[in-house]
Amino acid sequence: MQKKEKSFGIQMLSVQPDTKPKGCAGCNRKIKDRYLLKALDKYWHEDCLKCACCDCRLGEVGSTLYTKANLILCRRDYLRLFGVTGNCAACSKLIPAFEMVMRAKDNVYHLDCFACQLCNQRFCVGDKFFLKNNMILCQTDYEEGLMKEGYAPQGEKLFPYQHDR
Repeated sequence: MQKKEKSFGIQMLSVQPDTKPKGCAGCNRKIKDRYLLKALDKYWHEDCLKCACCDCRLGEVGSTLYTKANLILCRRDYLRLFGVTGNCAACSKLIPAFEMVMRAKDNVYHLDCFACQLCNQRFCVGDKFFLKNNMILCQTDYEEGLMKEGYAPQGEKLFPYQHDR
């Protein structure tokens, strides 16, 4: 059975002087600071609740942390490691959230998959492409299709090359 990812809230609490010091889940020492964090039903020093990847203090970067594969992570690292953008419209494989993509209308593509689907010509920055029946076409193949099939260009959108994350 695979563990699902979960997000959890982080609370900053003021330590009451008349209460018994709580133990920190990170270092196991008593928390004698003015403030403590409560997350994952445990108490933490502000310095001990950190992202397992980038080591940022989770109490400072937001009010949410993420856990998966026994890691405590900030949102950015969670998405980088485990997030997905969706499926590539050309090859149907998953696209990790950290990967650069190309977009055309609602379609998302790996950079390597973003090419004319008839002649496999790769697009350069500034090249024009057409989206016809959910197919990416270079200008030459689009215009040849106009001539062969006699379909009219009205209603077609011309999309500029666009980098996105």
